[in-house]
Amino acid sequence: MIRMNMEEEKKVLETALLCAQEPLSLQDMRSMFDGDARGVKISADRFRSLIEELKNDWSGKGLELVNVSNGWRFQSRPEMKPYLEKLRQEKPPRYSRATMETLAIIAYNQPVTRGDIERIRGVTVNSQAIRLLEERGWIEAIGHREVPGRPALLATTSQFLSDLGLASLEQLPPLQVLQEMDMDSI
Repeated sequence: MIRMNMEEEKKVLETALLCAQEPLSLQDMRSMFDGDARGVKISADRFRSLIEELKNDWSGKGLELVNVSNGWRFQSRPEMKPYLEKLRQEKPPRYSRATMETLAIIAYNQPVTRGDIERIRGVTVNSQAIRLLEERGWIEAIGHREVPGRPALLATTSQFLSDLGLASLEQLPPLQVLQEMDMDSI
């Protein structure tokens, strides 16, 4: 059995991560080394070392290796955003305050029904806001509340976490911080 050295393994992993269109799970990445022509198998500890070395190799550069909710990916560092935005001809979609409030309520109180959102906001939820968030892949119905009318229970998706660069909901800023930011912007 021929064994790849760590540099070769790192090169394979780095190439896969840079070429992948979606984040790669640990299982997906490890499967690249299982059952190939060389019979290479990598231990979990060695695999963690590979990821740590890749993260270190890319420190101080414009890209960073990050763990998001549905796997690992390379992404641009936040300080690169102003430069990258100049390359984009189309502007990212802008959402109304009502849509963003709806998303925040879902993220911090999930699972919630439309009625829950209306009770918290104190106004009727615009169907367009829900539809926009579903089309973006940020929310989805995960079931129905067992009450008359069986309203849909809405929750955020792994795409929402991935787009925000988060691995879990626990990484969302505390609600108090968001409220203070809102007060400062008035």
